[in-house]
Amino acid sequence: MTSILLLGFLVGLQHALEVDHIAAVASLTARGSPLLSQAIRHGAAWGMGHSLTLLLVGGLVLLLDRTFSDRIALLLELGVGVMLVFLGCDVIGKMWREQVHLHSQRDKNKMLFLGHSHEPDSTPSPGLQRYVPLRGVPLRSLLVGMMHGMAGSAALIILTLKAVASPGLGVVYILLFGIGSVIGMVLLAAVISIPLKYSARGVIWVHDGIKGVIGVLTLGLGGIMIYRIGIAGGVLL
Repeated sequence: MTSILLLGFLVGLQHALEVDHIAAVASLTARGSPLLSQAIRHGAAWGMGHSLTLLLVGGLVLLLDRTFSDRIALLLELGVGVMLVFLGCDVIGKMWREQVHLHSQRDKNKMLFLGHSHEPDSTPSPGLQRYVPLRGVPLRSLLVGMMHGMAGSAALIILTLKAVASPGLGVVYILLFGIGSVIGMVLLAAVISIPLKYSARGVIWVHDGIKGVIGVLTLGLGGIMIYRIGIAGGVLL
């Protein structure tokens, strides 16, 4: 039994590295500040939302001894594709709207951003100053994680049913799986924040270029998922 539960934790760690999860958290991290602490909050919030949905939906299904139909599972995956398109567009749109370079300066428990345009001889404008609290759970990341949890419930339940002998043990398996995914996503978000953090202190076009690549790749992956599941897979036809 111990080996099965350990497997759930390790699979949860690996689960965080799935490409759609990486794209979602990368886009969430890119649209915010380049702080390591903020990136960790996004990763942790995604993991908590993902784990909460898996535990509630997966536990309920295990206890009732029922599972999702294939069509519902595909529709949930399609929803993830739509969400990735939105996240990618959001990163690109935010870059387009701002068109300013953000400089950070610590002020106790808040982060002060001073922005300036890229026009020649421009100076920091007080009107571009804004405070971003460093506390609280990022709601967007939590909701994105919950959506991923819904889409991943069907596959996890099938795996759990094959690995455990009782619904109670299955719930514990899902819980450890969730803890593993939280840890994995926190580590991943921290790694993603490193190039964003250091590029923000240096050449601005490198920083903006990294965010732009993240936005385009997230948008592209979402579009591929929509086509593969919705059109080629016949879900929308």
